[in-house]
Amino acid sequence: MKRTLLAGALGVAILAAVSPASSQPAAPAASGQTYKAGPLVIAAPWSRATPGGAKVAGGYLTITNTGSAPDRLTAATLSVAEAGEVHESTTAGGVVRMRPVEGGVEISPGATVELRPGGYHIMFLRLSQPLKEGGKLSGTLTFEKAGTVPVEFAVRGLGAQRAAPSGHTH
Repeated sequence: MKRTLLAGALGVAILAAVSPASSQPAAPAASGQTYKAGPLVIAAPWSRATPGGAKVAGGYLTITNTGSAPDRLTAATLSVAEAGEVHESTTAGGVVRMRPVEGGVEISPGATVELRPGGYHIMFLRLSQPLKEGGKLSGTLTFEKAGTVPVEFAVRGLGAQRAAPSGHTH
């Protein structure tokens, strides 16, 4: 029991330590896989590698609503996690706090919402194995109106702050 609690606390501490609040934008959609669900465009889902024993990981991506009605990201899954929750990180007095977002994150018509380190993100809980850099993991995103969308999360390095560039130019 102590080992499990310590591993979970270590995972949260690592996420907080490498997730400073930042106003820097996430990488452009061209840097990763793009998915469409009705008027929603989901770009570049990714997560960070985790150290052995960590039981939590963050999920990041960009969602653009090209429609005329709002939608909400309400839930997420990852193939190696028992649960996924939409969370928000805030910093006050130098202390980073993470909390679940009741009702999910709204994506207004014409808006783009970035789930990124230091802001809104998906918290994957009770991992069954470490996330390894270079890996890809299946998951789903659940929206209030667009429904459930299968996605693949690319696993970046432990200190990654955004999706890696694709190397392609347009």
